[in-house]
Amino acid sequence: MYQHILALVFAIKEINRNTEVLPNITLGFHIVNNYFPARITYKAMLSLLSTQQKFVPNFTCDLKKTFIAAIGGRLIETSFIMATVLTNLKIPQLAYGTFSAVYGDKNVFPFLYQMVPNEMHEYTGVIRLLQHFKWNWIGILAMDDDYGDMFLQKIEPLLSQNNICYAFKFRISQKAYIDEYIHMITMELRYDQFFMDDKVKVFLIYALTPAMESLRIIIFVAFVYSWPPLGKVWIITSHWNFESLSIQRVWDIQSFHGALSFTVRSKEPPGFQEFLHSVRPYWAKEDNFIQNFWEQAFDCQLHTSSLNENSNTICTGDEKLDSLPSILFEMSMSGHSYNIYNALFAMVHSFHALLKSRSRCRNAIGTEQLIVHNLKAWQLNSYLQSIIFNNSMGDSITFDENRELITGFDVANWITFPNNSFSRVKVGTLEPRAPPGKELALNDNQIVWHRSFNQVLPLSVCNDHCYPGSCRKKNEGKKFCCYDCVPCSEGQISDEIGRTKRYMDACMKCPENEYPNSIQNQCIPKAFTYLSYKEALGIFFVTLATVFSLITILVVGIFWRHRETPIVKANNWILTCILLISLLLCFLCSFLFLGRPEKMTCLLRQMTFGIIFSMALSSILAKTMTVILAFMATKPGSGMRKWVGKGLSNSIVLSGSFIQVAICTVWLSTSPPFPDIDLHSLKGEIIMECNEGSVIMFYCVLGYMGFLASVSFNIAFQARKLPSSFNEAKFITFSMLVFCSVWLTFIPTYLSTKGKYMVAVEIFSILSSSAGLLGCIFSPKCYIILLRPEMNKREHLIRKEK
Repeated sequence: MYQHILALVFAIKEINRNTEVLPNITLGFHIVNNYFPARITYKAMLSLLSTQQKFVPNFTCDLKKTFIAAIGGRLIETSFIMATVLTNLKIPQLAYGTFSAVYGDKNVFPFLYQMVPNEMHEYTGVIRLLQHFKWNWIGILAMDDDYGDMFLQKIEPLLSQNNICYAFKFRISQKAYIDEYIHMITMELRYDQFFMDDKVKVFLIYALTPAMESLRIIIFVAFVYSWPPLGKVWIITSHWNFESLSIQRVWDIQSFHGALSFTVRSKEPPGFQEFLHSVRPYWAKEDNFIQNFWEQAFDCQLHTSSLNENSNTICTGDEKLDSLPSILFEMSMSGHSYNIYNALFAMVHSFHALLKSRSRCRNAIGTEQLIVHNLKAWQLNSYLQSIIFNNSMGDSITFDENRELITGFDVANWITFPNNSFSRVKVGTLEPRAPPGKELALNDNQIVWHRSFNQVLPLSVCNDHCYPGSCRKKNEGKKFCCYDCVPCSEGQISDEIGRTKRYMDACMKCPENEYPNSIQNQCIPKAFTYLSYKEALGIFFVTLATVFSLITILVVGIFWRHRETPIVKANNWILTCILLISLLLCFLCSFLFLGRPEKMTCLLRQMTFGIIFSMALSSILAKTMTVILAFMATKPGSGMRKWVGKGLSNSIVLSGSFIQVAICTVWLSTSPPFPDIDLHSLKGEIIMECNEGSVIMFYCVLGYMGFLASVSFNIAFQARKLPSSFNEAKFITFSMLVFCSVWLTFIPTYLSTKGKYMVAVEIFSILSSSAGLLGCIFSPKCYIILLRPEMNKREHLIRKEK
């Protein structure tokens, strides 16, 4: 690139005008072109090391010129060849392009200094850029040579580690001659995927200038074959400059509009624009490059003798560089030109420091010229390693321990124009020394995308992000970036993340106290639930318990008022009172199961229920035993008379109740009930419940009640046909049948329900079984007392007995 030469000339002129840097010393330079082939590069280096235009390596015959340092090259192979030759002579080399590890460890070349940070920093920047825009499905274009191989070996693991896939990778040949271009035009039809894959919106390019010219030919071929316009986002490393052959000046460059590139950080020195405006084809007699550049750039001939037969355009010599499109010449200083500028000043400041250290010899030798010629190039090395200064733009120039310039990269957005010009707009920075994850800083609002995207952020993914309520599922046979979206499992969600409205690709489990909404994109707090007094079911049970309690009190009142009647006396008034009071307490104990579970209510509800019911069943058993013993005592010569009386009935009631009290005492002392919450049984609800503590003890309480009921039922069933006007056995039989039916149904129903409905089932069982006992045993008696008083007489009782 001719601007590199002009940047070197500009720096030389600036240094020679500055009397403070190298006083009384004129800095000269010699530029050679390697034309890419390695053998020409070796020849060019040997010509620099020889003198008097002869190849005499290792001999210095010209005392007027001292070779102290070399600047170059921009291409990696050129830097390697130069370093191979210069290291043997210990001559410092300042490479203004990247030096790749493809040629081995750079420490093999201790006199090589690099004006660009390590290439691995750019790879990190590429990863951060892809992550920033959530691009995980890209195409890769790399040179088809050792550099491309090394690039792929480095970048592919980084992509995989950061969950980024490439759909394809193409290798671009580094073509340098027209016959090779013609061959490529006929062979590159395999690049149709390059243009046809709509999912790949982002291309990562690793290529040097010649390969970029090849890429432009590929795009031109696509245009000839009427393939779709190439609207993509190009991510380009710092090796790339938008250079083109002169024949490509009219080729459209709109495909590169909106490209993002990592560029070597640069500023424009004062006076550089004026210097470029002063450049003319005859401005320097020793410039052997300008004639070729001028003729190709302006498409004219400088000498009439060299005119082609079909050409009638002659250069005036007054053409202006700023009239050229940017693809042929950039007026703003590029990053590599800035590196050349800084490399020259780094060498000059080091040389100045070396001269100052030798100034003591000036008086002894007598002339400064002898000091310069006595200096050796290798002596400059120690000063270059420790050099630190600010250039004319205020940038600090210094090298790190690896002899790499301490600087960063800029992220440039390429804006193209219809006249094939372009501009680079700085939209971010890449700081290699920043903390991990913070290396890249971007200003998204400044980025201009390719026109096909309508200034909407491009989406380059194999699959769209899974929408809320779904997650990724691996698609067998495809890369991990390609997947199917399946609904989240029960209890999990996937939701929107942040203002970008990008969706999560994996489901997450809701906290235990939350549950997913209907579309599984949000966790909702669970509601606390228990059988409340205020809800309909609670009100129903309160009403039912209150009504039954009042009926029980009414029955007690009826029996108290008619306690002297035969029907009341015949059924043992004390047992009847115990039974009625027990049933009243059974109805009332249902209130312990309503409301928010507390420690005291949890302790009392099952215990109270078990003891009271056991007392009721024991009194029923006592009444049944009393009926049987009374009948057996009436037989002549029976020995059962001594058992008939209050003592037996009281002992049955007390012993039956005491056993249940003992069971409850063991329960309380070992594993008592306690308030608990159930987070998992019901979706969307946190069940506030009483944990029974020991389930075994709970079923022991129920089992003992069942035992009392079954004994009472069997005895009553046997005594149901005894001849007595007021025989309760048959009513007790019906009541026990109802009681057993209720509680046998209770167990499977209780186990199959959850939450407050478990409590409701138990309350219903308590109320229905208590009501069954009350109705079956006392309704016939109340009927006789209230509606058939003629049957409630001693004469009726005696007559029936006879």
